[in-house]
Amino acid sequence: MLKRKEIAQFCQHGILLTALLLGALSPAQAAEVATPAPLAEQSDLRDKLQNFTLRASDLALAAIGMLGIRYQMGGSTPEGGLDCSGLVRYVFKQAWGAELPRTSEEISRMGKQVAPKDLQPGDLVFYNTVRRGFSHVGIYLGDSNFIHAPARGGEVRIESMNVGYWRQRFNGARRMTEPTTQE
Repeated sequence: MLKRKEIAQFCQHGILLTALLLGALSPAQAAEVATPAPLAEQSDLRDKLQNFTLRASDLALAAIGMLGIRYQMGGSTPEGGLDCSGLVRYVFKQAWGAELPRTSEEISRMGKQVAPKDLQPGDLVFYNTVRRGFSHVGIYLGDSNFIHAPARGGEVRIESMNVGYWRQRFNGARRMTEPTTQE
């Protein structure tokens, strides 16, 4: 788990931003960027990459802004505390204006399934933490780290997906491809 001081050091040195940008490219996309293409194609790919990176960065930055918020079962605001799905819903609403369902299980049915090797910042990662699939959700930040609201007595924090506890309980990941707004 990363502490606020470590996060500040990452931000100060630009490592977090670098991780976000590097995580935003799949190996195939990286090969495309490295291979010369006609200018029109390069421009289109660059625009798509910039748009995706900005959207993922918006999510990651909104989530990082929630670090230290206390856990509250059923919580949906920073002032009242957040549970895991409350954090995800709040961040997506703030960053994209998107309305997501209330529970992690319902959220797990949204978007597109993503293989662990293809995770990108802003993807949602799901875990079985109470002997029920998709009972916990967090937001992937890159470099095998995710942010989440853990449990009673805890607060929003960043953890590594490589820690045994999380690795054993991983249920899958989803990518919210297009923000949907509710008027």
